[in-house]
Amino acid sequence: MRKKAFLLLFLLGFFIFPVSVLFGKENAQQAREDDCQTREECEELLKKYEAEIAQYEKAVSESKQKKKTLSSKIWTLERKIKRLELEIRQSKASIKEIEFEIADTQKSIEKTSKEIENSKKNLLAILREIYKEDQRSYIEILFTEKKLSNFFNYINNLENLNKKNQEILADIRSFNELLKKEKMSLAEDKEDLEKAIKIQLLQKKESEESKEEYSFLKKKTEAEYRQYLAKKKELEKKASKIMSRIAQLSLAGMKTPKTPEELYKLASWAGKLTGVRPALILGIIEGESALGANIGQCNCASQPYCKHPEISYKQVMSPKQWPAFLKITKELGLDPNTVPVSCVVNKRGIVQSGGAMGPAQFMPNTWLNYGYKKKVEELTGIKPANPWRPADAFLAAGLYLARFGAASKNRKAEEGAVTAYLCGTTNVNARNCRRAGGRWYTYSYIMPKVDFWQKQIDQGALK
Repeated sequence: MRKKAFLLLFLLGFFIFPVSVLFGKENAQQAREDDCQTREECEELLKKYEAEIAQYEKAVSESKQKKKTLSSKIWTLERKIKRLELEIRQSKASIKEIEFEIADTQKSIEKTSKEIENSKKNLLAILREIYKEDQRSYIEILFTEKKLSNFFNYINNLENLNKKNQEILADIRSFNELLKKEKMSLAEDKEDLEKAIKIQLLQKKESEESKEEYSFLKKKTEAEYRQYLAKKKELEKKASKIMSRIAQLSLAGMKTPKTPEELYKLASWAGKLTGVRPALILGIIEGESALGANIGQCNCASQPYCKHPEISYKQVMSPKQWPAFLKITKELGLDPNTVPVSCVVNKRGIVQSGGAMGPAQFMPNTWLNYGYKKKVEELTGIKPANPWRPADAFLAAGLYLARFGAASKNRKAEEGAVTAYLCGTTNVNARNCRRAGGRWYTYSYIMPKVDFWQKQIDQGALK
């Protein structure tokens, strides 16, 4: 059995390797997260981590399956052991019952043996009487018996009694032989049951030893599983940091297209997906963030140029926006305290408004809770959508304008959509829109930019 255990452990080595054997020792020169300075370097490092994570995921999955298989085998053995224990108890009970039957049969044999002896004695007495009478002469009989018939009756009775006793003796002997055969049969049954118990005990012992071996292997597999899982989580944590670094390096203002041709190409792509004129998207983006060059001057320590890094997002946006903002930055792996958001600060340093994100200047609740993030993800196939990424921002701006009728390309509908971009309503005369300067925003600020871009497009200057 010990050889069997050694063999199982030896075979296990082909299936469960220590982490250092399966994947190799970690390279001491492995690049650290802060070693990547460009997006390309970070993406290359991320690919490396993702490949290693995939290996560990496979190892975790395999070890998990092995644990499941071993648990199943252990459960089967436990059931077998319980069944054998029950069978052993039943066999022992049957043996006890047979022993009682053998004892009762032995008593019956002893009883019939005594009856046989008694019958033999009676027969012997009868035979002696018959012999004795046979020795008397006819003269004696005539003088002693009054009637001759009495003599013959006496002899006849003795012979009948002898015959009857012989029959009884034969029956007793037959019954005695039957009892002896029954006793022998019971003894054989008992012997068979005792042999069966010996086999069951051996099977139980072997099952218990197998269970012990499988339990040991399961513990070893569990240790390997935990080791793989810990390493996988460690790599996922590193990958998350790299993704955060990539996200920061991908913020608008760092990767926003610089030339009118590139900007038009991006707006055309968004326009095809939303049905909105590229010129309208360009006019909105230019008016909101200077085409991504100015995505916010508060809470912006991660940017090369930041006017008010000391003013946090909590100072520029309503507390109602905070949960959405934190959820967005967490999913993107960004630091909520250093990612730029818009703000209006007067000459005395008092924050008047702000909190919008990225080139399209979406407020956190609008981006997250009104379906723009989800729709951008559906159209691009890239998750999570990033309001600071130019492509996502241009597409989201097109979706917002299309929601308020701009996809019709009707001038009045487009103006209403522009008004809604600032006010949340197409009614430029609404009270909140008048206070926000909706008329000036639509007709004096955005639409002239839209017309400029459309003129450039019509003249073929952006091809």
